[in-house]
Amino acid sequence: MNGHIAATSGREESRPSRQINIVLRNQEPPIVSSPSGDNETAPPKGHSHSGLFQEISRELDALVGLDNIKELVFEIYALLQIAQMRSEAGLASGGQAYHMVFKGNPGTGKTTVARIVAKLFQRMGVLSKGHLIEVERADLVGEYIGHTAQKTRDLVKKALGGILFIDEAYSLARGGEKDFGKEAIDTLVKSMEDHRSQFVLILAGYSGEIDYFLMSNPGLPSRFPIQVEFPDYTIDQLLQIAELMAKERDYILMPQAILKLKQYLLQEKTESIHAFSNARYVRNSIEKAVRNQAVRILTQFENSSPGKQELMSLRTEDFRL
Repeated sequence: MNGHIAATSGREESRPSRQINIVLRNQEPPIVSSPSGDNETAPPKGHSHSGLFQEISRELDALVGLDNIKELVFEIYALLQIAQMRSEAGLASGGQAYHMVFKGNPGTGKTTVARIVAKLFQRMGVLSKGHLIEVERADLVGEYIGHTAQKTRDLVKKALGGILFIDEAYSLARGGEKDFGKEAIDTLVKSMEDHRSQFVLILAGYSGEIDYFLMSNPGLPSRFPIQVEFPDYTIDQLLQIAELMAKERDYILMPQAILKLKQYLLQEKTESIHAFSNARYVRNSIEKAVRNQAVRILTQFENSSPGKQELMSLRTEDFRL
């Protein structure tokens, strides 16, 4: 019997709310591998995880936006907590499938969220290690028949106890019937059965491309009960991210520099023929501004030393994109 948990975004009142359906399927209790190689049933009894979620919440709250993602992570945490309580009460607490699809443009936080989810699963006993193996097509697809299957199996083996994160996963289905990408897909599907509950597979990429990819194999859609959209950041959110990135590097964005960056963001978001890269674009902009600032200061203070404030300040002239 299938159940549904829905999470809505709440990002902006003017936007229609997004709904995420998590299809829950009755399966065997999750089995994880202990460091010794023995299998254990998770999660452990008699252990409180409230402190864990406070830690996870702090990491999530540090992320700009992503309200729907934060709600989703809490739902997963709540589900795991209740499963533990049900088990302790002698009730059925069958494990769920946690394979996921992350849809969205580049720079929307997909990899960052995957790392947080990996930590949650490890601390809650769903995964034994909680590490993240991030791969793309070139890591999975080989050069001759049989090579792809072996490469894919090797990566799945490395991911056991953690998360296998495949970026631009749809590229595996682009080459047609004779392309080795299909062999990688088939191997992944088989691995999900052979290593059930021993690892979590997350597919990531553009929304339309990922939907096409899921249709490339009849066995794929039903194996990914959690599918979540990562919306583009608003301009205000991107400026907030820029200030946080600068602060992490001990830099300060001057007010006029913020206005200039805002102008660049608006232009890039509305006029670029490529998919907007969100926080990735912001990071590249900050890094280039830092390089420009270094050249400017070295030129201006050829015979003297700049003060601390000058070394920290990113000015309008530093944003030459």
